Amino acid sequence: MLAKVKSVAVFGIDAYLLDIEVYVATGDMPYIAIVGLPDTAVKESRDRVKAAVNNSGYRFPYKPMTINLAPADRKKEGPVFELPIAVGILIATHQIEIPDIQEYAIVGELSLDGRLRPVKGCLSMAFKCKELGIKKFLLPPENASEAAVVDGLDIIPVETLADTVGILTNSSPFTPYRIDLEAVFKESSDYDMDFADVKGQEHVKRALTVAVAGSHNVIMVGPPGAGKTMLAQRIPTIMPRLTLEEALDTTKIYSVLGILGPRQSLIATRPFRAPHHTISTAGLIGGGSFPRPGEISISHNGVLFLDELPEFERKTLEVLRQPLETGNVTISRALNSVTYPANFMLVCAMNPCPCGYYTDNRRECHCTPHQIQRYMSKVSGPLLDRMDIQIEVPAVRYSELVTEREMQSSVDIREKVTVARTMQKGRFEGQPIKANAHMSSKQVKKYCVMEKSAETLLHQALTELGLSARGYTKILKVARTIADLDESEHVKVEHVSEAIQYRGLDRSLWK
Repeated sequence: MLAKVKSVAVFGIDAYLLDIEVYVATGDMPYIAIVGLPDTAVKESRDRVKAAVNNSGYRFPYKPMTINLAPADRKKEGPVFELPIAVGILIATHQIEIPDIQEYAIVGELSLDGRLRPVKGCLSMAFKCKELGIKKFLLPPENASEAAVVDGLDIIPVETLADTVGILTNSSPFTPYRIDLEAVFKESSDYDMDFADVKGQEHVKRALTVAVAGSHNVIMVGPPGAGKTMLAQRIPTIMPRLTLEEALDTTKIYSVLGILGPRQSLIATRPFRAPHHTISTAGLIGGGSFPRPGEISISHNGVLFLDELPEFERKTLEVLRQPLETGNVTISRALNSVTYPANFMLVCAMNPCPCGYYTDNRRECHCTPHQIQRYMSKVSGPLLDRMDIQIEVPAVRYSELVTEREMQSSVDIREKVTVARTMQKGRFEGQPIKANAHMSSKQVKKYCVMEKSAETLLHQALTELGLSARGYTKILKVARTIADLDESEHVKVEHVSEAIQYRGLDRSLWK
């Protein structure tokens, strides 16, 4: 007999409907054939399903059996289909009867005793079920919280195969899993860190405020212990709070990778990722035989922090150039390609020389000019050109460390940033960008209108610093953001002057 059960699979960060067809034939030569481009984990499902069915009080058929995963032209991976396969086998062998089986979508990995294990990507699956009009979604209990974020869909957590059969045959009552999305979003939107924890470095805090206000990439250069990492970790706390739409987009990525916390429903704070400098290219941008999102996608709507920038492989850093321009990354393989979102703020940190003390007045630097030049050259010019703000972070003085003066909090800084972002939102209404850093050349010309004195100052700076065309555009974008922080319609000379000061690597200090 033939049985059909609906399931859902993930491709990229989106899901698609899967029909699991189970055909049990008559004959004395028992075998199980799983077709539809299954990977090794899917092929191994036959043994886990067999044990789970027998250990749940049902009979596994010793007959010729074909299990088709349709559509057949897409590769299937992982153990997510084991529960619907088991249900299909029970229907095909007349052990259970479920007339309304097409109203359900079912996912889950089976243990040998019939219990369910969590699977990845349930949030994307739930969105797809709602889109296709499927009313009920059966899944492991550990995944219920993330799937319940989707309104208008009955989320039914099941512990075992036997529980699943009881619900499907209406012999066991169930209550759909519900959460208060607004309450969860509010409770999860607080940060453990605050800019008030950072002593001194007021000019660096100002530079980071400007960077966040316009979503500009930033690089900090300073000696060890100056507080570069501490400052970077607190950047998400001054970014505008995630909207619900942004939170859902970010949570999708975490769900697909299986890195949501236990029974966590939503990522409600800006992501902060700080990969080690030994990370591979695939680990940073994504990849693999079955493409997976990389760190730049996990940082979507948040911050990607690269500490000790020159220690990263140069070819690894070079792949960042395209995502920084487009806000997404495309992973291509022979049979398919997948595009992941990668709209992040890049924050980098590095020492000014191999020993780290070239710019520190309190410590002697033992590096030769050649060593310093070679160290700095590890980071390519095109990548540095894409860093809108380049700021020196000096060592903190003792008097600043022991001061009792109250520092500005993240909440206060965020209010200023929000005002600037609101101006930009109105400016770019109806356009595909949201922040000054993403303006095109045409938009820069339209929105970065300077006073005459500001134009004169910028021309002089370009002549002395020898900036590239991209560097010139970066200064204009940063100046526009500074003007937004001052709630100014036009870019004034003081705005351009401050923006020029944020091109530290273009000045002679590190040359």
